[in-house]
Amino acid sequence: MSYHCVYADEVRMWVFEEVLPTGEKLSEVINKTNENIKYLPGIKLGKNVVADPDLENAVRDANMLVFVTPHQFMEGICRRLVGKIRDDAEAISLIKGMEVKKEGPCMISALISEQLGINSCVLMGANIANEIAVEKFSEATVGYRKDKEIAEKWVQLFNTSYFMVSAVQDVEGVELCGTLKNVVAIGAGFVDGLEMGNNTKAAIMRIGLREMKAFSKLLFPSVKDSTFFESCGVADLITTCLGGRNRKCAEAFARNGGKRSFDELEAEMLQGQKLQGVSTAKEVYEVLNHRGWLELFPLFSTVHKICIGQLPPSAIVEYSEHKPNYSIVGGSAQFF
Repeated sequence: MSYHCVYADEVRMWVFEEVLPTGEKLSEVINKTNENIKYLPGIKLGKNVVADPDLENAVRDANMLVFVTPHQFMEGICRRLVGKIRDDAEAISLIKGMEVKKEGPCMISALISEQLGINSCVLMGANIANEIAVEKFSEATVGYRKDKEIAEKWVQLFNTSYFMVSAVQDVEGVELCGTLKNVVAIGAGFVDGLEMGNNTKAAIMRIGLREMKAFSKLLFPSVKDSTFFESCGVADLITTCLGGRNRKCAEAFARNGGKRSFDELEAEMLQGQKLQGVSTAKEVYEVLNHRGWLELFPLFSTVHKICIGQLPPSAIVEYSEHKPNYSIVGGSAQFF
């Protein structure tokens, strides 16, 4: 079966409209040059990618919707889409983060499903965008809930010779890996900023992976151990702690002794892109605090406290004397 038999050729991409310093509109420049000169300069998009600043028009008649925006904007976007999409539409979320509500944490894929009444898979993995853009080899993981056929459609859509995609039946596990690794990457960035070395950074990554797994399984007992060995798990954690914007900004934060805020560093270093790790650390902290789990997750708790200035960046290694007293046995957390 050929590619063109399965998928429409034109891909409409909703673009939040911005006026560039030249006075031109971002969407018009993308369509004229086939390049997002603000967020991905130097990379040509396919001529079949059409930027559209009108959200409703961009989704009209589409039966496959790919969500990839900073997670803090998703609730507003979903509200605008209610009643505007096809009943048979399928969604996939590439978004790292969660909404924390009174009743508890809500994953972004669940937010999409609840607000729009459609099924949502997720795509996460060790794939920093600018490296994929220049076609360096990388992998990704599709997480699906029940329908393997839909998952295979997404795999077929994304898979290329340099971007290898596999599917696993574990939406929450895949999505939480993609979300929580940004918190660990902030910790890794503090280590880099303080020049603590590779041994320390490896320790933070290992402890971080342990906390990612424990937190995921406490929230969703269905999360599979094997998911942490997929691209979305340990591989994404490694690449985000070595590169990635969260590590980069956290390094600058630590070098400045925490005297410059993350908001200031984000504005200066990311040119309009958003940090996810700092807001996710806050959301995770809220969940831990609400459920009385703070002592079980010293790394997650410490990262948040450093981000908001309650602790100095050097505290990233000081907590480790207080060893958490939990273990994961047979998929559920045991407390001692």
